[in-house]
Amino acid sequence: MLNFAIQTARDAGRLLAEKFGRALQVKNKGDIDLVTEADLAAERLIVERIQSHHPRHAILAEEAGEVIALGDQRAEFKWIVDPLDGTTNYAHGYPVFCVSVALEHEGRIVAGVVYDPLRDELFAAERGEGATLNNRRLRVSATAELNGALLCTGFPYDVRERGDFARHFRQFIMRAQSVRRDGAAALDLAYVAASRFDGFYEEGLRPWDVAAGVLLVEEAGGRVTHYDGTDFDIYSQRIAATNGLIHDSMLDVLRQ
Repeated sequence: MLNFAIQTARDAGRLLAEKFGRALQVKNKGDIDLVTEADLAAERLIVERIQSHHPRHAILAEEAGEVIALGDQRAEFKWIVDPLDGTTNYAHGYPVFCVSVALEHEGRIVAGVVYDPLRDELFAAERGEGATLNNRRLRVSATAELNGALLCTGFPYDVRERGDFARHFRQFIMRAQSVRRDGAAALDLAYVAASRFDGFYEEGLRPWDVAAGVLLVEEAGGRVTHYDGTDFDIYSQRIAATNGLIHDSMLDVLRQ
């Protein structure tokens, strides 16, 4: 299954790379949320590939302004897909975006792939088998203190309605070494797994934003929870993912 996910993500990523930087049709899904013709083309490729090779599997994805739930959502296997994470970046020619493909088995993520086609970086993980970047084993960072940590976050689409977000962001700017915002949650989580970031937090996310990335972090030795420290569920909307060493310090801020 992991090899299938890898090849599917690579093919979708190749399509995105071919269209990147060209004039595209762009539509609004909300006030500031976009969808491009590239999203839709990549999604078609992935969905058709899954339906062809695994016709009994369910699919959960989101583009064109609506959730796509194909097949029996009670099926033993469910693919959770974001064909283009970082659509706003992509539409503006900002080269930070990726394809995210995850496989859920009976409610548990068992395989995940995040592919950055511009850098040809393939992050992959299989439950119990570790995480890799282009076949090299990944391990989260060894940063032990929040004041030495490079953090990443994302701005929710309804950020204007989330007072907690602004407070947390301000506190982390003051307490961490620095904070970045790249606009592609799946890639941010992959970077935590690869020790490029020490921690990541965000709210307002959906399953396809985090499913593959969460497995990457866990299999690289990191920790992923809700803001209150309870076990993370991809169907919730608040996530804290770290190298484990700074996790409690981040939660101290996020609980406020």
